[in-house]
Amino acid sequence: MYKWGDNRRFNSYAGYIKRKFGGRVQKLTLDAGFTCPNRDGTISIGGCAYCNNDSFNPNYCTPNKSITQQLSEGIDFHNFRYRRVEKYLAYFQAFSNTYAPLPRLKELYGEALSHPKVNGLVVGTRPDCIDEEKLDYLAELAKEYYVSVEYGVESCYNRTLKRINRGHDFEKSVWAIEQTARRGLNVGAHFIIGLPGESRADLVSQTEIVSQLPLTTIKFHQLQIVRNTSFALEYEKTPEAFNFFGIDEYLELMVEIVERLTPSIVIERFTGEASPRTLIAPIWGKYRSDQLLQKFENLLEQKDTWQGKFFSS
Repeated sequence: MYKWGDNRRFNSYAGYIKRKFGGRVQKLTLDAGFTCPNRDGTISIGGCAYCNNDSFNPNYCTPNKSITQQLSEGIDFHNFRYRRVEKYLAYFQAFSNTYAPLPRLKELYGEALSHPKVNGLVVGTRPDCIDEEKLDYLAELAKEYYVSVEYGVESCYNRTLKRINRGHDFEKSVWAIEQTARRGLNVGAHFIIGLPGESRADLVSQTEIVSQLPLTTIKFHQLQIVRNTSFALEYEKTPEAFNFFGIDEYLELMVEIVERLTPSIVIERFTGEASPRTLIAPIWGKYRSDQLLQKFENLLEQKDTWQGKFFSS
């Protein structure tokens, strides 16, 4: 079995952070008031079919507050839950956080990094909202701070990206990931499991493509239908267009995916957790993400399997 320096059967984000920083580091979610070219008319006005940022933003995180205020309130919030945390990463999460002129990005990122408890940046964005000038700037920051760029990829299949009104193709994601990695930056990718039109075989086969990308981290989560999205309207009219996984079926599928994923990629999460006030489907009961993670780890143990067991380069 592949070893990552702990007893887990996959290359966990918690283990990665401990190796990188020597202890626990907490992300602080920020909303800097960015929008998205898929919403403002540059590409489209509808946005991606699944997207509603209100479904996951914490209460302290609103764009009418300054970056400094959001960081301070976020630290207070996490200090109450995790008393041993001393280091934080400023996580620019809502919408496309490189979708602004470079001087504006420098102002926002600089304000975040000036906070005495912030050790680095995590920047969530779209692959069509990055360019070489912005990446060069982030690479300069990375000489002094931890910097990670997370791209919403969602699927490796262009037919799916068109179906969900993503507004770019998979080739654009490959370009952005390769350009980011080439500069020595940490690079993450996000994938949705269970998008319409993708079979179980498609999702397992996709892992071979993902494993060839120069990724540092990866996030998976199940398709969730949330309010105020195109998918919500479609689900109301034609619920049969969606084929949701049950909890056990989903975890079994994730085992197959993880077994085929290169051991070098850090898995940041396996499931998503939308706010109950926005979630329409699927309803998985009162399971929290940490409980689902424990079920998944138990399943790996039962099957005596691990990340990369069937990976071949």
